[in-house]
Amino acid sequence: MHIHFSAEGQTWPIKLTGNAERTRKAMLRALPMNLQLHTPKIAGSHIYWHAPFVEDVEGATHVLDAPAGAFLYWPVRQFLEITFAPLQAETAHVTLLGVLDAPIEGITALAATVKRDQGRRIITGRLTAGEGGMTASPSASPLPAEMISARQRLWADMPADIAQVTRSRAIMHPAGPVFAAEGEARVLHEFLWWTRAEIGKRDEPALRQAAALALNKTATRLRDFCHMNETPALLFALESIMDGPLPFRVLIDEAIIVAGRIGAWLDLLIPWNDINTAFRNALDGRGDT
Repeated sequence: MHIHFSAEGQTWPIKLTGNAERTRKAMLRALPMNLQLHTPKIAGSHIYWHAPFVEDVEGATHVLDAPAGAFLYWPVRQFLEITFAPLQAETAHVTLLGVLDAPIEGITALAATVKRDQGRRIITGRLTAGEGGMTASPSASPLPAEMISARQRLWADMPADIAQVTRSRAIMHPAGPVFAAEGEARVLHEFLWWTRAEIGKRDEPALRQAAALALNKTATRLRDFCHMNETPALLFALESIMDGPLPFRVLIDEAIIVAGRIGAWLDLLIPWNDINTAFRNALDGRGDT
């Protein structure tokens, strides 16, 4: 079976391979998927977008063993991504879902565009099922309807309070609020994954309390330090039901999806390549050159 990845006026087929049935089904349920492409900051040679589902690793392929053109899901990071060359040193296990069924040069060129333009514009894409592809309907959720609607709005468009965070020109703005907010959201996302991994190993009430505290901390920082209101409200809402009757796995997965999406929107505001160049120049004593 093939799916199709499209961006910047081009389309690439991806052949689904392997036995990661659970993750494959979760991805197919999410199709068609609108994407915003990110440039990597650590591992290097891949393009990625955030996935609207949470699944544990299947097959546990080391990320450095993924061949060029691999299509993979990276749990904990919650990425779907395509590699185009060997990755830089990083320790992680991923789920291989398929392989690019087209020349790799097109993805290499797209990645260069994403690297150059991130923070200047959002590069969008789309993932769709191929001919004969079947997608499954999502299962009903026990979460409150208003929370599901809020998460759907978060995934559909960048919230206004995130979009405005780059507009301030007060002292050390916008860099201070943007980096603070992105760091808070990213750490929350990772912590919630860590908490999820402890299900069955620690007492559930303790895990619920830890998740609630982390949600409160991030929401408070986004509201009080980074001048946001709409986005923290969803985190506070998740905190308020974390100790309720709903299944903890449902709640923690929802919190992961929300935190990951918040971090993703904030990441897209940051011109990482320009910042890295300026950082190198400053360290090398070249000033503004």
